[in-house]
Amino acid sequence: MSITIKDEAGVAAMRTACRLAAEVLDAITPHIQPGITTLDIDRLAAEHMAKQGTRSATMGYQPPGYPPYPAHLCTSVNHVICHGIPNDKVLKKGDIVNVDVTVITPEGWYGDTSRMFEIGEVSIAAKRLCALTYDAMWLGIEQVRPGARLGDVGHAIQKFAEGHNLSVVREFCGHGIGQRFHEEPQVLHYGKPGTGEELVPGMIFTVEPMINLGRRDIKEMPDGWTIVTRDRSLSAQWEHTVLVTPTGHEVLSLSAGSPPPPAFVQ
Repeated sequence: MSITIKDEAGVAAMRTACRLAAEVLDAITPHIQPGITTLDIDRLAAEHMAKQGTRSATMGYQPPGYPPYPAHLCTSVNHVICHGIPNDKVLKKGDIVNVDVTVITPEGWYGDTSRMFEIGEVSIAAKRLCALTYDAMWLGIEQVRPGARLGDVGHAIQKFAEGHNLSVVREFCGHGIGQRFHEEPQVLHYGKPGTGEELVPGMIFTVEPMINLGRRDIKEMPDGWTIVTRDRSLSAQWEHTVLVTPTGHEVLSLSAGSPPPPAFVQ
């Protein structure tokens, strides 16, 4: 599968799709408090998607070799790295949770983004992990410009994370996105500068590092979806969808409620 370069109309459609995905997160943010379940979060997100006129890209999603995914979003709590399936377990003070939303617009465009949420007062280690993972994502995004290479993005993330004694999950990566959920290119969150695909205007892809407090080793749970840290250490992830522009980049998955970029972002 080759990389699809979006034209002006495609870029406009992706701006809308990604903003709508971010607005789902905006809508559910006030409700993500101690005592809520991840099933409640899923229901609230589904209700907001219905109001928008979008639908979930994950409900029923079934790549080869996987069972159909059974929820409207992914909720990955504490040591869950990604693809956590919403359930009826109550979130408690001290938990951290990644909520990952992908919507499909009526016109068939996919918008994808995720955020970390701290439930009540969390440990210093958990707060540090969430903050450093956020910075790592933005450091990767800051590398995006015409003529740069995907290895530059991955290297910036890896160097920063490992410099803070954190580890980068290798088995999952960012991806191109547009009128399909997952397109080329694959966007690794580790690598060597000056390697990989050259970035050109019109490319759209996600930057979504998964960073562990402990070792990078993973384990798949019996449900066929949930991925956890093998050593049960905490894991965090943030995700934005990014457009390569003629002069640099544009983050498409920003909304009124998005956390502000770090101070180092120009």
